[in-house]
Amino acid sequence: MKLSLTHVVIPCSQHFQFSRSSVISLLTHQHFQLTGSLASIVLNSLRPHSSGSCSEISVLLSFPAERGWLSVHTMKLLNAAVFSILVPTLTPLLDPFSTSIFMGGAAVAWQLLSPHSWLKCSLLECCNMKDTLNLSAIKMDLERKVFGQHLAIQTVLRALSANMYSERPRKPLVMSFHGWTGTGKSFVSSIIAENLYQLKIPRRRFVHHFSTVLHFPHLSRVDLYKEQLQNWIRGNVSACPRSLFIFSEMDQMPHGLIDCIMPFLGYHEEIDGVYYGKAIFLFLNNAGGDKITEIAFDYWRRLKRREDIPMKKLQSVLSEEIFRMRKSGFFQSQLIQKNLIDYFVPFLPLEYKHVKECVREELRVQGHSEDEDLITEIALEMIDYPSEERLYSSKGCKTVASRVTLII
Repeated sequence: MKLSLTHVVIPCSQHFQFSRSSVISLLTHQHFQLTGSLASIVLNSLRPHSSGSCSEISVLLSFPAERGWLSVHTMKLLNAAVFSILVPTLTPLLDPFSTSIFMGGAAVAWQLLSPHSWLKCSLLECCNMKDTLNLSAIKMDLERKVFGQHLAIQTVLRALSANMYSERPRKPLVMSFHGWTGTGKSFVSSIIAENLYQLKIPRRRFVHHFSTVLHFPHLSRVDLYKEQLQNWIRGNVSACPRSLFIFSEMDQMPHGLIDCIMPFLGYHEEIDGVYYGKAIFLFLNNAGGDKITEIAFDYWRRLKRREDIPMKKLQSVLSEEIFRMRKSGFFQSQLIQKNLIDYFVPFLPLEYKHVKECVREELRVQGHSEDEDLITEIALEMIDYPSEERLYSSKGCKTVASRVTLII
């Protein structure tokens, strides 16, 4: 049987004695008798502090893990158990002044032990359970920093709004970003992550980025990757329902690997006691970029604006295209067959005017003044597709930063 482990430290005095049986009895019968998954708690170790004095007791508890990692509810019960054991035992042994200090310290410890306390969220890390995503702020970020992607911005904002304002979404939000390199797929995913958690360093643990080249490089280990990926998602959503999973370089994903997460993306109330409806999954994919460019170019030749391209048409074309493509990560994927991807988000090829805006923004980021001649020079160098019309940048804005650095 697999076990999940939890470490608990209980302060004590020289007169404070715990036996193995008493701790097990108190934890098991007083506070966990109503939670069947914790019925077989085992005390693995009971030892004094390394200093030799009885300043604390270290307790290592093991829990059956068939239902995933410890839930937030379980941890609250565990904290309550430790607190209720500790306070009545220690307070009679202390003078009034020490009692005041002890109770104050206990209150702080309680806040830090509680999964979503205001103190822990302020000082350490806290899962964003209150859905504090400011849609106005993310809209401003997208419109100010992402160029030439009106369809992507509209779709992402609509999708996030629907998911955030639903008290209990029926399924996770799943979006697949498609387009040429440098068109903004990774940039948009980073803006979502920054606005969701403000990416204070401790909170990055709730944003999980999988690079196909880095994390799934060997075709011979696909079965191992499937098991690891399922365990990672299951465990992290158990710890934080509002987890964000980003899969980049999907066009290099080994065939069949991504289908292993299919159970987590469907319409389920819970799976083995874990609720996945608040999780967000983003797939970043160069596959489909040629088809998107073909449609955009056809509109240009017919003297139609790219803003007039209907989103429904691109969604349908993309889902069919990547389902047939062997190098898309979704070749004959059950995620598409079972309609588990909510939005296929197209990123259009960038034109000269969009690349100019990228150069202008990069100059600002690097602390340089705007030089229109320089902006024009760099943008014109990057417009290379098709070879005759030279309408789009085949690299998008991917190399803008290095070009600005090189020239200035």
